[in-house]
Amino acid sequence: MRPCYAWTMADTDALAPPESGPDTESDVRIAAALLARGRLKDSDLARAERLRVETGGGLPGLLVKLGMVSERDMAEVLGEVLGLPLMAAKDCPEVPPTNVSLSVKFLKHHAICPVGEDEHSVAVLCADPQDAYLADAVRLATGREVRLAIGLRSEIADLIERYYGQGRSALGSIIEDVGEESREEDDVEHLRDLASEAPVIRLVNLLIQRAVETRASDIHIEPFETRLKVRYRIDGVLIDAESPPAALTAAVISRIKIMAKLNIAERRLPQDGRIMVRVQGKELDLRVSTVPTQHGESVVMRLLDRESVVFDFHSLGFTDALLPQFMRVLEQPHGILLVTGPTGSGKTTTLYTALSKLNTDDVKIITVEDPVEYQIEGINQIQAKAQIGLDFATALRSIVRQDPDIIMIGEMRDLETAKIAIQSALTGHLVLSTLHTNSAAGGITRLLDMGVEDYLLTSTINGILGQRLVRKLEPTHAERYEASAEEIEKFGLRRLQSEGTIHLYRPKPSTLTPTGYLGRTTIMEFLVVDDAIRKLVMQHATSGEIEREARARGMRTMHEDGLVKALAGLTTIEEVLRVTEEA
Repeated sequence: MRPCYAWTMADTDALAPPESGPDTESDVRIAAALLARGRLKDSDLARAERLRVETGGGLPGLLVKLGMVSERDMAEVLGEVLGLPLMAAKDCPEVPPTNVSLSVKFLKHHAICPVGEDEHSVAVLCADPQDAYLADAVRLATGREVRLAIGLRSEIADLIERYYGQGRSALGSIIEDVGEESREEDDVEHLRDLASEAPVIRLVNLLIQRAVETRASDIHIEPFETRLKVRYRIDGVLIDAESPPAALTAAVISRIKIMAKLNIAERRLPQDGRIMVRVQGKELDLRVSTVPTQHGESVVMRLLDRESVVFDFHSLGFTDALLPQFMRVLEQPHGILLVTGPTGSGKTTTLYTALSKLNTDDVKIITVEDPVEYQIEGINQIQAKAQIGLDFATALRSIVRQDPDIIMIGEMRDLETAKIAIQSALTGHLVLSTLHTNSAAGGITRLLDMGVEDYLLTSTINGILGQRLVRKLEPTHAERYEASAEEIEKFGLRRLQSEGTIHLYRPKPSTLTPTGYLGRTTIMEFLVVDDAIRKLVMQHATSGEIEREARARGMRTMHEDGLVKALAGLTTIEEVLRVTEEA
């Protein structure tokens, strides 16, 4: 590949781009890398190649423009294939280089921005480093070579606006297109018209796009008296994001409700819906929930990326010591297996993974869920609808007449559901379900508190898995350090590593991971209900007494599992403390 040089001239618009296309060999390597990472489908690549023959231009830019690949995924692959560094706009200087004078039109058109200089070279942020025309233009303009870095096209546009415009972001530019007269909350028809206007549509699309780029699991849109607050939940932690002005609250929320096929005239009652959308190459299922608040409707959208979910126990965080115990209980022909934890702790994903292992041609599996998060071939999945009387208990009564082998219940919410589940287990079915409790042992006391008879619990419960999600360290930037004597003593690390120097890890922020964390993994504990535990249940022992007995019989608690993963460099001590009771 030819090197890309920087420019310092105002008449670059006069230079004509060459007729020749980009480096084909590089395109092949880029496409191969995207396919290998699972970031591009073969069918999408074939479509893009056909369009490229008709329209010309580079393959990377076309894939991003068509929404087949996200900007961030493309930037990572370009950096890997071309051997160039990645740079985030937030890491660039506050002001542009003083001796580089370029046409803003040229910068915007080619998605490039100078970010530094010295006597012999200019540092340039570039979205398409394969564009040989840029190299010629810059070399002719400055006579200086370039230190090229790859950036996201959207971030470069914001940076150009910050350097050479009025400091507006992409969101700010969209907001300016919304007329002042459109910003008043009016009747339903006016709201419908406003939500259908191009600027509001682009605004909501941008909020969703940024959530995908930052790997957010949820988008929170919360109206207050003087502002509309937008936050993204990234790896379990809420992060503030750039927000539209409060005057656009009604328009933004109405647009989301229209996309989710909700009633925009109803603002007094909670509503639930879903949006199916393709964003940056990802097929997304957005679960939308609205609730009325004092200053308008609060909206939360949960992003479910159907394509990126991998139903694999080791990927979830199951250790080699825990997985065989879990599989022994899972493979029992009847009884109940529970997964416990707070909301958003990955319980349903664990159950889906278990079901995918059990899903063979010789068994019939029926689930009742609220909502159905992922669709699995070969499993009969029922969506609960409480508003028409189809709740968990009602659905369960019908399910047992469908002759299933395995039943999965989204959640044991009440005594009636628990009793039907227990009856199903007693009549030869394997039942999987979830409970909202803080620990595995707490699942037993929770069911007793609901009113389930102790003898029924001892007859049916085979095992209870308690779990939490912790942020994973980005492995290439994690910083290893020797644990202090105080840390070893305080956390009891020596019992987990009997000899040798004990090392821990801390996050080190980088361009792609500003927090130093990337993704999440599970820390868990598994309570096998054996005769000793059944005896305690019949005595109505506390969860603490049950846990002590289970630990004496070899159970590793969530806290201890987290410490083991911290020692292995998967996460940090701080993360483990953040999500476990010991904190």
